[in-house]
Amino acid sequence: MKLIIPEGYKSLLDLKQTEMAIKEVKDFFESSLSSDLKLRRVTAPLFVMRGTGINDDLNGIERPVSFPILDLGNATAEVVQSLAKWKRMMLCDYEIRMNHGIYTDMNALRPDEELDNLHSVYVDQWDWEKVISKEERNLDYLKEIVRRVYSSMVRTEFVIYERYPQIEPLLPENITFFHAEELLEMYPELTPKQREDKVAEQYGAVFVIGIGGEMADGKPHDGRAPDYDDWTTPTVNGYKGLNGDIILWNPILKLAFEVSSMGIRVDKAAMELQLQLRGQEHRSELQFHRRLLNGELPESIGGGIGQSRMCMFFLRKAHIGEIQSSVWPGEMVAHCRKSGILLI
Repeated sequence: MKLIIPEGYKSLLDLKQTEMAIKEVKDFFESSLSSDLKLRRVTAPLFVMRGTGINDDLNGIERPVSFPILDLGNATAEVVQSLAKWKRMMLCDYEIRMNHGIYTDMNALRPDEELDNLHSVYVDQWDWEKVISKEERNLDYLKEIVRRVYSSMVRTEFVIYERYPQIEPLLPENITFFHAEELLEMYPELTPKQREDKVAEQYGAVFVIGIGGEMADGKPHDGRAPDYDDWTTPTVNGYKGLNGDIILWNPILKLAFEVSSMGIRVDKAAMELQLQLRGQEHRSELQFHRRLLNGELPESIGGGIGQSRMCMFFLRKAHIGEIQSSVWPGEMVAHCRKSGILLI
C-alpha cells in the first residue's frame, strides 16, 4: 500500500464546507479557463467503440474497461481513458473557428492505476482543445497558453481564500519553465520524479517541457502516447517537444503535484514519426489516424486538467478520496480514518 500520512494533518474544512468548496473551485476555474482560452462547453462521451483509435492509450499498457453492446451485434465499446483524440475530431465536426476551442467534463475509468494519495480508479478532468494555425506550432505559443491556464489557477486560489480565509494562497504569481533535458542535466543522479520534486519545491509552480521522447540518457522523462502530443519536433533551444506538464509543489504531501498535461498536437509529419518510433505504424489505418493523415483535422493545442486534483490542492487535502467518491483498499480506508483523513 502506497500511502502518505502527513504528520499532524487536520482538514481545514469539514465535510459540508468541503462539498461546497468543491463546487466553488470547479465553477470559478471552469468559467475562467473558458473565458481566457475562448472555449465553448460541449458534451463528451463516456465510452467509444473499440478499433476506432479514438480512445487514449495513455502509456500503451493500461487496460480500458470494455463491454459488448447487444443492439450493435455485441460490438465492443470501451470506457474512455481520456479524450485527447476525440476532442480534435470535434474541432473539425463542430466547425470551431481559428483560435477558439471546446472544453468538456471528462469522466474516465483507469482500473490499472496504482491507488495512493493522488491516484484513483475514477478520473475527472476538464479536457480542452483549441484550433491554432501552423505558425503557432512553436514553443513560444505553448508557453503563452500555459501562462493563461496557470493564471486561471492563481485566480481560483485567491477566490477560495476570500471565501475560506484559513486557506492561505501559496502559488507564485508566475510559472517557471524547464525542459526535461535541462532537468536531466541539472540532476543526472536523480529519477525524473525526484527532479520534479526538486524544482517544484524551489519554484512553487513549474512547467516541464518535452515529455514522451527519449532524452540524452536514452529514457523518456515520462510516457506519452505517439498520436496526440508532439514530443519530437525540434525547438529553438535544440531540445525536442511541444508538450509538457504543469506541476505544483504540494505542501501537505511535500511532493511535486501534477495537475495538467497539455501540448501542441501532432501534425502529419510528427505523428508518422512518432508511430514509427513506437513501432505502431499499423495504427495509421484507424479512423482518427486516417482523418489526421488525410488533412481533415485542424492544427490544435489541448490538454487535460484534473478536477479532483485541483480541488485537492486548493482545499489543502491529503488524499484525493477526500474530494471524490471511489473505491480503495480496506487497509487504506482504515489507516486514513485512524489518521483523520475522511475518504468520501
